[in-house]
Amino acid sequence: MFLAAVGLYGVVAYLVSGRTREIGIRIALEAHPEDVARTVLAQGMRPVFMGVPIGLGGALAGSRILNTLLYQIDPWDPITFAGSAVVLLAVAALACLLPARRASRTSPTEAMSAE
Repeated sequence: MFLAAVGLYGVVAYLVSGRTREIGIRIALEAHPEDVARTVLAQGMRPVFMGVPIGLGGALAGSRILNTLLYQIDPWDPITFAGSAVVLLAVAALACLLPARRASRTSPTEAMSAE
């Protein structure tokens, strides 16, 4: 989980750093910082929202194999599957929130003079 969070943070931070000039222009044109942060957060969470259902499907398919290895434990426990999905979404949102906050605090003058 930690490795996934660090990887997602790194990708989103890299995308934000590549778009610093665009974000600075948006803020200079009076875009609200909340809108900038929401845009960055949505772009970072898009792969997570696509990956969670795929991962849950893979986990459900893989639990058939584990069924023979488990003793007195249900491999299709809905609480475990839902809980892991919720925890993954929360960790991913936190990993995307840090670069989103930094993007929303971008100064237009610093963004334009960065290049």
